[in-house]
Amino acid sequence: MNKTVPSAIVRFGAFQLDLQAGQLLKNGRVVRLKPQPYKLLQLLISRVGEIVSRDEIREELWAADTFVDFEQGVNSAIKQVREALGDDADRPLYVETVPKRGYRFMAPLEWPKGQAPPPKATDLNLQKALWLNIAELKLAEERRQRRRKMLVAASIAGGFVLGIVAILLLLFW
Repeated sequence: MNKTVPSAIVRFGAFQLDLQAGQLLKNGRVVRLKPQPYKLLQLLISRVGEIVSRDEIREELWAADTFVDFEQGVNSAIKQVREALGDDADRPLYVETVPKRGYRFMAPLEWPKGQAPPPKATDLNLQKALWLNIAELKLAEERRQRRRKMLVAASIAGGFVLGIVAILLLLFW
């Protein structure tokens, strides 16, 4: 007798967090994530929009009798989550650092049918629209920066070519 288990996939952006398989997927492909960063991502997603303190992260990721450098461990786990998501700490789309307080997962989530999302005051459609606008602004800014770099490189190359032409004209004229 084959019993079908309901889907337990939380979606955000191009990502899916498969809660049953314990995997992070991007566009259907598995993104490697070690157990502690995965647990951290689960914790942040379970409290979407809320600040999760470093102490709460420490309590979730390590047992009370574990002796490790928690500060370094939390930093490392956050860094690995951001790398897996392709997120930037300076311009985050997913994990925001709230100085001296903790971290907040910012992207809107789509929960499986039949599974209620955590209580949230904001409307999901509004949250998605705001997040998509933020994502669009970030992508537009990155495109502008790339164009600026290309213009500077083209200007330098053009100046170099003009300089060589001027030298050649002076030498052979």
